Amino acid sequence: MMWFRSSFSRGDCVAIDENAASVILNEVKNLMHSMHDRTQILRLTPQNDITTQSREGNPEPPLNLSLVKGETKRGSLLALFFALSFFWAWPLSAHDERPVALRGVELEQKLGSQMPLDLEFRDAAGKTIKLGEYFGRRAVILSLVYYSCEDLCPLVLEGLVRSLRPLTFNIGDQFDVVTLSFDARDTAALAAAKKSDALKQYARPGAAEGWHFLTGDETSIRRLTEAVGFRYNYESDKDRFGHASGIILLTPEGKVARYFYGIEFAPRDLRLGLIEASANKIGSPIDQLLLFCYHYDPATGKYSLLITNLIRLGAAATVLALATFIAVMLRRDRNRGLQPRESL
Repeated sequence: MMWFRSSFSRGDCVAIDENAASVILNEVKNLMHSMHDRTQILRLTPQNDITTQSREGNPEPPLNLSLVKGETKRGSLLALFFALSFFWAWPLSAHDERPVALRGVELEQKLGSQMPLDLEFRDAAGKTIKLGEYFGRRAVILSLVYYSCEDLCPLVLEGLVRSLRPLTFNIGDQFDVVTLSFDARDTAALAAAKKSDALKQYARPGAAEGWHFLTGDETSIRRLTEAVGFRYNYESDKDRFGHASGIILLTPEGKVARYFYGIEFAPRDLRLGLIEASANKIGSPIDQLLLFCYHYDPATGKYSLLITNLIRLGAAATVLALATFIAVMLRRDRNRGLQPRESL
């Protein structure tokens, strides 16, 4: 099986059988040779004296130039078709060659999706709670990990803490954090240990009341992860999960607002995302100005500069400056006109 990555398929991996690929390449090669030979005939032979000789040496009728050029053109188009067929193959949607633990793993964006707030989980103290108890007041950052993970999950939690430290917003004050294990075997004791480590790293008062580490049964976990587009797989022979890395911002009503991917999250993006998820109820006028200049790009999960709004802002500032200058000059001239003239 031959693998290719094509820009036509937006980066999707495609596969072509080796025999089919060999046939396509041979056809393209033959067509290119034929086109080259015909082109040489057209270049080396004067247009008014294009004749051929039969095997007996007798002259034959002149070649039809338009026919030769037409065949060459058709051959070029056919070669182009084969080349595109070679590089623009069907995406492999059903044939996933990734490792078993990564097949079907993704973090699909479901912006605006409603969280099932009626689900029941257990907090770090082992108490049964409803998910809705953490909503209704503030925006929520949702992180999905499993507590026995020794590789990716600790990096996600550590990256989240590092990204939250520069913010003037505080956990438990302007927003909350819910960390849920998607491994139904994890216990409340493990959740309590992870919570203790995270709070020590964050090191801000009041965070314990706003950062919740949860565990739950398989049914509740699946319902929540499906609602936010978080898909994972379990690799039984190695007793580990394959999963995506990232965090999800939720509104106080429990709707999905933003996705941030990876293990490091830009503090500026987090701040702007929290402001938008909170319906602009937190933040400063400067933040509102930044939101006017930056917009969230779902494709990258980041905030990028919106050039059109920046131009509008610059134009508005220019008009305001000119208007202020004109008003000052007019007032100065008026004041001069009102001053009494000295008598001669």
